[in-house]
This record gives sequence, structure tokens and C-alpha cells, in this order.
Amino acid sequence: MTEPIYRIYALRYATRDARRHEHFIGGDPHDAPMPMDYFVWVAVNDDRAIVIDTGFTAEVAARRKRNHLRCPVESLPLLGVDPDTVEDVIISHLHYDHVGSFHKFAKALFHLQEAEMHYACGHYMKHHKLRHSFEVEDVVGIVRMTYADRTVFHLGDGEVAPGITVHAVGGHSMGLQCVRVNSARGQVVLASDVTHFYENMDSGRPFTTAFHVGAMLDGFDTLRALAPSPQHIVPGHDPEVMRRYPAVPGLKGIAVELHRDPSA
Repeated sequence: MTEPIYRIYALRYATRDARRHEHFIGGDPHDAPMPMDYFVWVAVNDDRAIVIDTGFTAEVAARRKRNHLRCPVESLPLLGVDPDTVEDVIISHLHYDHVGSFHKFAKALFHLQEAEMHYACGHYMKHHKLRHSFEVEDVVGIVRMTYADRTVFHLGDGEVAPGITVHAVGGHSMGLQCVRVNSARGQVVLASDVTHFYENMDSGRPFTTAFHVGAMLDGFDTLRALAPSPQHIVPGHDPEVMRRYPAVPGLKGIAVELHRDPSA
């Protein structure tokens, strides 16, 4: 059976001013500005819309000193998606910038790795360095979703819908997963934080927030194995994504089309 084909969008909802040394373990000898973008992603066809990650709220942005451009969930109608009708949301991991607006979906099921739930609720959270990337109310909220029968826990790789699969990677967070989506240009791999920037993967230098550095390095290999080419891998926070991919008509600077070929 032929796999369904999806249109895939990256919607930018926030930015952060940062420098190169903040994005590579061990720093960087050429310290210069290296800003970060924050995205949510959407896979859409005539049958369904699946959202990947849910961003953070304006309140969290103010506290963490991020530049909040728009509510990512309330901006989904710009892409023709009504959040109240979305039935499946994939959470790549439970860090604050990937799960923070989950409560704005009326009925969706939330797909995440069971290992991530154990991590966010387990003994590693006694370490400030590791729990800093989580918001406790987000974690508690997903626990509440579980008690309301609205979470789906994956034990490794799995299928969320025909043409959309999740792949356990770990490293950056214990239960991190990336997402592979079938599109008109082939299988597109939404890396999320398996590689924050193109340069993390291309240079073999992982991002500074790490649970297991070896797994982060292995994750780069996993991305390459899942994708038909490097041009089919989309990093989780790189402003280059907005430059390389064509803008959604009328949404320049807000959303781009990942189902189309990137520029060189």
C-alpha cells in the first residue's frame, strides 16, 4: 500500500539571542552571535493534521527571557489547522520549549516516549542542571493527561499514523524522539533536538544541554540513517530553516514549507 503524502510546515513562534559558545559542548573558539529559533511542526493531508511539539507560553518566555513572537497553538489556523480538531500531537520530549502549550488542544492524544516520562519524574530531576530545561507544571500537566486517557507512550520506534513514525534517540533528553514524515519529496526527518543546528550534526559537536553525550553523537547517525539525504533532515532550532525553505504564501518570516526542496 502506498504511504500517504503530507504537507509539512515549520512555524516559528519565538527567538533567542545567543552566542556560539552556548551551542557546542566545549564552547567555540570563534565566539560570535548565533541566534536560535523556536518552532513547532505540522504534517497535514486531506485526512488528518498531526502537530509535532507545542512550544511555550508567553509567561514562560518572559521568565526565561525569550522573544515570544506568537502563541504557536493559536497560530495553527494560519496553516489551516484548527487546534480543537487535532487528534494527535507528538511530543519530541518534555523540555519547556516543546510541550508548554499542550493545554490548548481540546481533545488531542499526546504521543511521547515512556522513557521521557520516567526521566521527567525520576531521580535525575534532583540535579538542577538537568531539571532546568523542564517546567514542573508541564510535567504535571502531562501526568494529568495520562490520568485522562490522553497520552500514548511509545517504547522505542513506532507509527503514529500511516506515513508518520517516531524514532527514539535519547541523548539530549532521556526520552527524546525524532519524527519521520512521508512527503512529496520523500521522507523528511524532523530532528527536533537530536540536532539543534545543522552545524551540530555536520561538525559532530553536540549541543550543550545533554543527558548522555554518546547517545547524542549516535543520534546524528540515526538521523542520517532515517533520511534519504542530508537535505531531508530539518534541525530543531536553526534560523537557517527559515532561510532555506520557501515561505508559506502570505506567511513570510512565520512559516515555511518543508515538503518542498530547500535552497542550496
